[in-house]
Amino acid sequence: MRIDTISPAEGARTSAKRLGRGIGSGLGKTSGKGHKGQWARSGGGVRPGFEGGQMPLARRVPKRGFNNAFRKEYVIVNLSALADVPAGTVVDYGFVMENGLAKAVKNDSGLKVLGNGELKVALTVRAAKFSASAKAAIEQAGGTAEVIE
Repeated sequence: MRIDTISPAEGARTSAKRLGRGIGSGLGKTSGKGHKGQWARSGGGVRPGFEGGQMPLARRVPKRGFNNAFRKEYVIVNLSALADVPAGTVVDYGFVMENGLAKAVKNDSGLKVLGNGELKVALTVRAAKFSASAKAAIEQAGGTAEVIE
């Protein structure tokens, strides 16, 4: 094989649209722009969301709610996800994320443990927050629930 014999795969490169080159090309006369009007003009068309001067939908619909920029979001893990963890393990944010025990949250503030499910093994759980039922269940199983910042 020589470098001068190399060519792109068949159909990988398409030839440019040759506009205004006669009827036979299929793109003659109006060059695929239809008959006059705003869209046929140079620089013509309207911006996205423009509704012909009618009040746009984004402005017709009432505003609702409030997004708190300072809200804390936690990665949530239930006790049911920790049931299969070997006894004596230290469960923290890193452990949960490495083992895929919870879904990641954008801009998270740490780990929160909820009490859904049963825990039968003694674990040391380090998290930013615990629900009352989760804390009770961890301690009842012989483990410890440590609050970290």
